[in-house]
Amino acid sequence: MKKIVDYRKLLDVSENATLAELKSIYRGLMKTYHPDKFPEGEERTNAEETSTKMIEAYHFLVSIAPETRQQSLANYTETITNSNIQDFEFKSQVLTVEFLDGNVYEYFDVPRAVYVKLVNADSRGRFARRHIFSSYVYRSTSKLVATA
Repeated sequence: MKKIVDYRKLLDVSENATLAELKSIYRGLMKTYHPDKFPEGEERTNAEETSTKMIEAYHFLVSIAPETRQQSLANYTETITNSNIQDFEFKSQVLTVEFLDGNVYEYFDVPRAVYVKLVNADSRGRFARRHIFSSYVYRSTSKLVATA
């Protein structure tokens, strides 16, 4: 996906970067481009824009990192196995799936043809389990609130 590639270029990290490497590179770049290092004016405005983009890129790349997905694999597996799809949306090769248990996941680089097959499937949950859930890079976009 273009967003993933652009964020990796912005932070100058490889596809195989670990969370520790990503954090180290991000911190180094933020030290360089932190707006407080620049006097008022155009330089500071540019630094603010750059640092905002870097923050967004860092948080996004952390959310799709294999280590992050591994940490939440049990919850993800529980959701895709036991919860039905409540709703889904497709936009710019990003498929957003909302489950009945409240979890929401984004799947990246999903071809339009796969989305069309999902829409036309007899069982959308079965189709998604077979062809989407384990085939595409994903990230959680929801945090479940613990209730007492």
